[in-house]
Amino acid sequence: MRAATAGKRVTAVGGGTGLSVVLRGLKELTGPDGLEELVGVVTMTDDGGSSGRLRRDLGMLPPGDIRNCLAALADDEDLLTRLFQYRFASGDGLSGHSFGNLFLAALTGITGDFYQAVLTAEQVLSVRGRILPATLEHVRLRGRGRSGRIYHGEVAVGRSGESLEDLDLVPASPAAFPMAVEALEAADLILLGPGSLYTSILPNLLIPGIRDAIVRSRAPVALLLNLMTEPGETDGMGGVQHLEAIERQAGGGLVDLVVTNVAVPSGERLNVYAEQGARPVVADRTVLAGHGVRVIERDLLSRGDLIRHEPVAIRAMVEDLLDDPELAA
Repeated sequence: MRAATAGKRVTAVGGGTGLSVVLRGLKELTGPDGLEELVGVVTMTDDGGSSGRLRRDLGMLPPGDIRNCLAALADDEDLLTRLFQYRFASGDGLSGHSFGNLFLAALTGITGDFYQAVLTAEQVLSVRGRILPATLEHVRLRGRGRSGRIYHGEVAVGRSGESLEDLDLVPASPAAFPMAVEALEAADLILLGPGSLYTSILPNLLIPGIRDAIVRSRAPVALLLNLMTEPGETDGMGGVQHLEAIERQAGGGLVDLVVTNVAVPSGERLNVYAEQGARPVVADRTVLAGHGVRVIERDLLSRGDLIRHEPVAIRAMVEDLLDDPELAA
C-alpha cells in the first residue's frame, strides 16, 4: 500500500459483477494507513432473476447487485460470505434465490427500511467500505432502439439486440440517495464501471442528483472500459462509442480518463466468446483524445479461463492514479 492512498476517498459507481470486481481489489487499500473511505454506489434497476422476483412478490428494492458488492467487500470471504452468496438450486419458491437476497428481504421486512437492511448486512459481513444504493425510489429502466422499438425493464434493454438511441428511467428524475451524493462530492477519485454500459453504468447517471454530484466533485472521473462487448447490448461498440453513449445520455465533460486493457486474451479464449457474439472493446486513443479525455492503457486481464478484469491490477491502477500529481483534486 502506497502513502498516496492514505486519507483518500474513492467512490466506484456501477452494478452487476463489474463493480464487485473493483471493490474486491480496492478493499485491500483500506485500513489505518490506507483509504479513508471506499464507497460503492449501486444501480437499482435490476428486474431479472431473484431480484426481479423479490421486486414483484414483495415490492422491495432489488437486492442482487447490493449483495454481490457486500460479499466483495467482506473482510474475509469465508463461510459466512459464501453463505450470503449461496443460491438455492431447487425447492418450490426457493429455486434461483440467493440466501443473501432473502436475508436482505427479511431485514427490510423487519425494519421497514432497505438501507437499514444493508447496514445490518455490512455489520454481519464486516465489510471494508460502504455500499450505497443510487436511489431508494422504485425505478425501471426504459430504452429506445434505433428501430424505434421501446424496451421496458433492465432485462429487455440488455437483450435488445440493436443499437440504443435513448435511455431513461421511469419515473423520470428519481431522487438520489443523499449519502451517495455526499460520497461522490467528497471523493478524490470516481470510477465508472467496468460493467454493462446501458444496464449498470448509465442508469446511475440518469439520476440527476448522482450526475450533478459527479459534476460538482473536484475528483477526476475514470471510465473503466469493459474488456469485451456484450451481445445484445453493446454489439460492435468500441471505447469511443462507450464514451459517446455516456456523453449523449449524461452530458459531455463528465469523464476525464478512459482506462483500457491492452493485454490480449489467448485465441482459444477469444474464440469461446466469439461464439457468443462478444468481441474485444477497442479504444482509439486519437479519437478519445479528441473528446478531451486522457487514455490510460494497462494490463487488466485476469489469468483465468474467463475474460475478466483482475482485481489486483485494478488496485495497482487506482494507486497510480491517486499518486499522479496531475490528477490531484
